[in-house]
Amino acid sequence: MDAFFASVEQRDQPELRGKPVLVGGSPRSRGVVAAASYEARVFGCRSAMPMRTAVRLCPQAEIVRPRFSRYREVSAEIMSIFREVSPLVEPLSVDEAFVDITYRVGEGATPVELAQWIRERVTRETQLTVSCGVATSKSVAKIASDQNKPNGLTVVPPGQEAAFLAPLPISDLWGVGPKTAERLLGAGIETIGDLADRPLPWLIDRFGSRGEWFWQLARGLDDRDISLEREAKSISSEMTFAEDVSSEATLTKVVADQAAAVARRLTESGFRARTVQGKLRLYDFTTFTRQRTLAKPINDAAAIERTALALLREQLAPLRKFRLVGVGVSALERRPIAAQLSLFDQTGGPSLEPPQSTARRERQRVVDEAVRELNEKYGGDIVRFGTASPSDRESL
Repeated sequence: MDAFFASVEQRDQPELRGKPVLVGGSPRSRGVVAAASYEARVFGCRSAMPMRTAVRLCPQAEIVRPRFSRYREVSAEIMSIFREVSPLVEPLSVDEAFVDITYRVGEGATPVELAQWIRERVTRETQLTVSCGVATSKSVAKIASDQNKPNGLTVVPPGQEAAFLAPLPISDLWGVGPKTAERLLGAGIETIGDLADRPLPWLIDRFGSRGEWFWQLARGLDDRDISLEREAKSISSEMTFAEDVSSEATLTKVVADQAAAVARRLTESGFRARTVQGKLRLYDFTTFTRQRTLAKPINDAAAIERTALALLREQLAPLRKFRLVGVGVSALERRPIAAQLSLFDQTGGPSLEPPQSTARRERQRVVDEAVRELNEKYGGDIVRFGTASPSDRESL
């Protein structure tokens, strides 16, 4: 999709059409640009750029706070259109996917016809534009899709993969991030063709197994199939503060809110988690990350909150100022929950409370469901569990 978040906002808010739009946090804080419209990109604005920098480049830009639930909703519409072409769809993110059209081509359709159908149907149904790359492999198709944005179509005929890739900058190659690109540039490798021309042993010596992977991709060699199962590996929530924070009470409240958000996403996705992570970043960017693997998988906010706070409290020393705090879970399991765990115990360790009755577990299930429904209806975490101790909660 082309400038997806910004394009959705311009579609939903006609007054933004034709104007430079920046989707992201406030420039008065440490917000970053989640998406920049093409009108804003003319001024040098890009995603992941600090919002303050983007506003300096384009003072007239309209700043819009992101609506991720809306973007997921539109994404679902678009993915359903892709699946009308082929059931073999592998989403890479909310705004990007691979579509394997091999069997459709075998039935007589041409790749260009199918790509054009996708572009026209998406625009007709959603009033948004999509750029397509057509190629014999995933990596080449992905690179091709970026070549003629917005609303573009790039076709790489079979046998022309290496020639298509050769003149492109090395940063376009799949898996080459800023640091790797810097190392390659330092070695005189500026284009994908430069890398393809290097001896394979030279690349393996400097980059290990990744060197062979880069060498193959640079020559257009990529035989990976579409993956229909892309399970989430982790779920997290982070906050960068507008001003550095030293108050333990403030940090504790933020952790509670983040734990509630993570628990809600776990429940919505049908997952439980065995590992809880806590993250703190100091004003000087020193980062502490701690995690704990629990005896039993969990998906309730209180257990996540309690575990995260236990992990982070040792770092909450006096006089320390923090710019970021985060809570996450990993080691996810997609399994039906046989019995509802207590909202107020079972972090994987021994509980100090007596076993719960069936009636009490049912009451807690009702509470948990009510909290989830209210938060879905009114947005954010309008209702959340307090940070009182379990004994205090029992008296509420």
